[in-house]
Amino acid sequence: MSERLVVIGGDAAGMSAASQARRLKSPQELEIVAFERGNFTSFSACGIPYWVGGEVAERDDLIARTPAEHRERAIDLRMRTEVVEIDARERRVWSRDLTSGAEEWTAYDKLVIATGARPLRPDLPGIDAPGVHGVQTLDDGQALLDALTRTEGRRAVVIGAGYIGVEMAEALLRRGYEVTVVNRGQEPMSTLDPDMGRLVHEAMTGMGITMVNDAEVTKILTGDDGRARAVATEDREFPADVVVLGIGVRPETALARAAGLPLGEHGGLLTDPAMRVRGPVADGTIWAGGDCVEVLDLVSGRQRHIALGTHANKHGQVIGANVGGGYATFPGVVGTAVSKVCDLEIARTGLREKDAGAVGLQYVTVTIESTSRAGYYPGAALMTVKMLAERRTGRLLGVQIVGREGAAKRVDVAAVALTAGMTVEQMTALDLGYAPPFSPVWDPVLVAARKAVAAVRAGGA
Repeated sequence: MSERLVVIGGDAAGMSAASQARRLKSPQELEIVAFERGNFTSFSACGIPYWVGGEVAERDDLIARTPAEHRERAIDLRMRTEVVEIDARERRVWSRDLTSGAEEWTAYDKLVIATGARPLRPDLPGIDAPGVHGVQTLDDGQALLDALTRTEGRRAVVIGAGYIGVEMAEALLRRGYEVTVVNRGQEPMSTLDPDMGRLVHEAMTGMGITMVNDAEVTKILTGDDGRARAVATEDREFPADVVVLGIGVRPETALARAAGLPLGEHGGLLTDPAMRVRGPVADGTIWAGGDCVEVLDLVSGRQRHIALGTHANKHGQVIGANVGGGYATFPGVVGTAVSKVCDLEIARTGLREKDAGAVGLQYVTVTIESTSRAGYYPGAALMTVKMLAERRTGRLLGVQIVGREGAAKRVDVAAVALTAGMTVEQMTALDLGYAPPFSPVWDPVLVAARKAVAAVRAGGA
């Protein structure tokens, strides 16, 4: 007899799991039912800022696979249908069709939870007023684009200065808006140490973006028509014709919590390396992946929540392999991420200073400036590289890079070194590619590693 796999969530992790399981098992062996409460499947949320900014021409360019394409692969994909309850004891889910209102139970032999993350939306006066936009889904992106087309004024306020915040600031700047970013942190990009975030701040200011740091938003002010007209902090008001939220996300695990499944300190589901949900309630029949789970940080040894499509797709591949009768594991992450604002590239991997301190690691830090190419070669651009290493052993702990063209992807060298557990001394011997159009004789990452070696030997920063 065939088994039934039920998937909750139709984006990266969920549909990757369904597709991989289908590759391994025929429809006669495995029935697959997937529920998606939205209007789209398998789309790139990371690409929304570039679509809003005009660099990506069409919404559909961000869609990797449509519902019809999934159905052609014998996946019973039910759009605009929300799962509202998981009954793990009886192995079934309760769903509601958001169009017709029809509700029903669907039994499963195996369940995949891929409910993603929800954007933070603080409980502030005016937060739900027209003119205030999130940017998590393609519908959100379309609503913002429509608003930018209709709005007569050209003032935009972005709340938050993380990845989405700085990317949306660029998108609005490209659309001809006067952009203010209101950030509660000391500097933009809290995923960097403040000294590196300061470089981002200075570059954004130089691009014409107004940066307001150490500022807590208290309310969204509205006009007589009920639309947002300004963002208020304790001591200032910032006029706005459009407001964009870029505050971050949290795991969407309300269903899992109600079902009694185990959650970590960041609110994400806890799984084993095969992405199977831990604990007796799951009973070995439930897997989870994507933005709703916590994963092992290979550098600190602790669980963390990182919402990235790269991880979600890998989780889905692992889950699909295991559900389909094979075996695969997801070992963990080192926390690599890259972004940009206009021509400034921003990258990080591993631990920040406060991360290292939080897990009791003694460390040294070094910061160097170098160029993306040989200094004499046309187009050589400056970059700043910061490196953390364990004080006693010299083990690489983290790298942050801020610079112009050619800076961000250099972080991949550090990501591989972190995954391999290399020391900074071992890094100095890496055989990296060199030619004047691509790098100085000593690549900037290796220059930082050499300086870190000296700091480790000296026993200080």
